[in-house]
Amino acid sequence: MRYFNIAGPCNKAKHYMIEASTRLNGVETLINMEQYFVIHAARQSGKTTYLQDLTQRLNMVGKYYAIYCTLESLQGITEPEKGIPQIVKTLKNVLRFVDIPHASEFAKDADYSDFTGVLMTELTVFCMSLDKPLVLFFDEADCLSEGTLITFLRQLRDGYNNRSFRTFVHSVALVGMRNIRDYKAKVRPESQSLGSASPFNIVREALTLKNFTNEEILSLYQQHTDETGQQFEKDAVELVFQQTQGQPWLVNAIACEVVEKILKNDSVKSVTAELVEKAIQTIILRRDTHIDSLLERLKEERVRKVIEPMMLGDDVDVTTDDFYYTRDLGLIRVTPQKIEAANPIYAEVMVRMLNFNLQDKLQRNAPLYQIPRYLQNGRFNMDFLMRDFQQFWRENSEIWLEKIDYKEAAPHLILMAFLQRVINGGGQIVREFAVGTGRTDICVVYEDQKFPIELKIRRSEKTFTEGLDQTLRYMDTLGCTEGWLAIFEQRKTVSWDEKIFITKETVNGKTVTVIGL
Repeated sequence: MRYFNIAGPCNKAKHYMIEASTRLNGVETLINMEQYFVIHAARQSGKTTYLQDLTQRLNMVGKYYAIYCTLESLQGITEPEKGIPQIVKTLKNVLRFVDIPHASEFAKDADYSDFTGVLMTELTVFCMSLDKPLVLFFDEADCLSEGTLITFLRQLRDGYNNRSFRTFVHSVALVGMRNIRDYKAKVRPESQSLGSASPFNIVREALTLKNFTNEEILSLYQQHTDETGQQFEKDAVELVFQQTQGQPWLVNAIACEVVEKILKNDSVKSVTAELVEKAIQTIILRRDTHIDSLLERLKEERVRKVIEPMMLGDDVDVTTDDFYYTRDLGLIRVTPQKIEAANPIYAEVMVRMLNFNLQDKLQRNAPLYQIPRYLQNGRFNMDFLMRDFQQFWRENSEIWLEKIDYKEAAPHLILMAFLQRVINGGGQIVREFAVGTGRTDICVVYEDQKFPIELKIRRSEKTFTEGLDQTLRYMDTLGCTEGWLAIFEQRKTVSWDEKIFITKETVNGKTVTVIGL
């Protein structure tokens, strides 16, 4: 029986899968045009599955000889005198197991001491021996860095530019998480990456794999239903799409968690939205490899420069290499309306990772902050909770502001950690943050109650009026008549007695509680 795959490339015989070719158009056209190009997409989005399938199809059609070669083993080899010979040897090893004429002759007498030209030379000699054009797919190409990367690109470019005089590779694809401009090579002392397509300016196009559409998720899950009879309820599929935005690994991981772990392959039971929500929380807390790799990226300074202002609702310079880098890693998504976390699961993971230590400390003090403390006649009292946070902030903010790496967003992260540990006893927190909104939206949900909260850093005298207006609009979105506006005062000249206050503002029959912090 096939299953939902969450580790490695997909295989039609073993796994439920959506053909990757439906999510990436134009590759075979570029190959027919003898072009060199880039394919980039976030981790575990189907790149390797696509490349291996395309390699098989091209070889079956018989117009080309196609080779798939991963450069993952070159990670960390920055010296070209070591890296380039290793690339040639990697290709040589791949050719041992393919049905291509003269494959065993590749690099048989290679002069590895000529690291500035050995790759181009051996590829030229090999292509001259073939009766059909050669197509090369270099997977994990962004594992190359520094001198190895530059020398590798220059040899491919040299071979490409001189194809009128000598035979060379017909078409090359460099494939990885990053676009070519973000490959790691300090071509200038101050640079962190190539910063452009140079020195590989022969790239015709940079393509990326799209996420699953809602219809494709439904099609993927229907494959399981057809084989087992187990139903995915409509609300469950819609929740998967809303929470993942079609990220392939997440889509598969949620289904795998529900079908195999929660329901234990009992196909009589349907997959419901409630089970999907349970699976999502498990995946977030368990920190699978996919989630862990995401968390590691948050530690990079280039990523922080984009994610931190996004959490605050501040503007981000969308023309910088850092912005493109963060986008290409799959951490954010850009729509005509806004720039935000790539999906709600990633947004939740980001917040929980960045304030994890504080959450852990609050958990050890759980008796102080639990839902029963804030219940009055069975109803949750948000005012009481916010007063508790005011006191916590006054006593602990200076300590925790120093411990959180994202300094600008630290006040927001600390409040969200406080709310998270309280609400873990039963309830939910919905977070929304996007570039340029000037705010962070939080909705605390407990049973049938909704508590909209706006978080603002005091920037000027306008902060209060802007925040009040934003809170009222957020309340309208949620259909609430009560809301809370938390304003963090960061001026050191203002005393704690002035910072800490609670006032209530009534506008058109709606009440906003303003919390000074």
